[in-house]
Amino acid sequence: MNAFTYLQATNTDQAIGDYAAHPQASYLAGGTNLIDNIKLNILQPQRLIDVRRIGLDQIKPTAAGGLSIGASVTNSALAHDERVLNMYPVLSQAILAGASPQLRNVATTAGNLLQRTRCYYFRDAENASPCNKRHPGSGCAAIDGYNRIHAVLGTSDKCIATHPSDMDVALMALDAVVLTHSSTGDRSIPIADFYVAYGDDPAKENVLQPGELITAVELPPTKWFARSQYSKARDRASYEFALASAAVALDVDNGVIRDCRIALGGIATKPWRALAAEKVLRGQKPTDDLLRAAAEAELRPAVAQKHNAFKIEMAKRLLVSTVRKVSAIA
Repeated sequence: MNAFTYLQATNTDQAIGDYAAHPQASYLAGGTNLIDNIKLNILQPQRLIDVRRIGLDQIKPTAAGGLSIGASVTNSALAHDERVLNMYPVLSQAILAGASPQLRNVATTAGNLLQRTRCYYFRDAENASPCNKRHPGSGCAAIDGYNRIHAVLGTSDKCIATHPSDMDVALMALDAVVLTHSSTGDRSIPIADFYVAYGDDPAKENVLQPGELITAVELPPTKWFARSQYSKARDRASYEFALASAAVALDVDNGVIRDCRIALGGIATKPWRALAAEKVLRGQKPTDDLLRAAAEAELRPAVAQKHNAFKIEMAKRLLVSTVRKVSAIA
């Protein structure tokens, strides 16, 4: 591990100022992903700015009746919060489907939003596997390598790395808004706009500017989000990343889907909003044929690699089964 300077910030402006004074810096909260990547020599920050004492660890109602989740709220606190369980059960389920109790006690909301891929080649810095995320222009070893866990949606000829988070898939389905603070002011970024397509620069994963600090995530007061569920397919029952996952929320009236939100995980380069599937489902009764048509519409653009074609059918079946389960909730 390379040497670095450790600082503790007591407010957001101090944190941002400390970052500006040394651009080779990283913010530190839970550190469950950051420290891993430092140990693997993927990241080499010269300054770590601890933001845990800023006071961003509160969950509180918004003026509109939704929920504001501080950037430093731990996964455990969020998953077990009664308001989350009652208003946004898909979020609690997604969090509890990931990591381990010990990690969830430390990992934070903002950390999940910024979680880096588990692509073998991205994490193979010591052997210098070609990776456009680590070294733009060096190539993508995964495309011609072993790519069972890699993405089938949102890929490019530069990168096929999968976004690893469970929680962010639920946040995508819940129309979350990411709040940030920087030297130029505050921003409210819809989560659908937070992540960027890999395109020619896979190293750029989101719209944050250098030094911009996530302060909170807000969820809207959409009542039917209480009718939601998260499903996950993985190689083992716990402590495993998704091969495919689905977060589904439905507004159902007299057996008809009036509105819906669907997001998929484990199969794409970012938490994937299933807009095509939603379009098929709105205003319809969830028959088996309709659910399959929705899944087919969403996965039609999928591009399989040598070892991960199975993910396409897996994602279709998971989308169908999860919508079916949520539509049956009384």
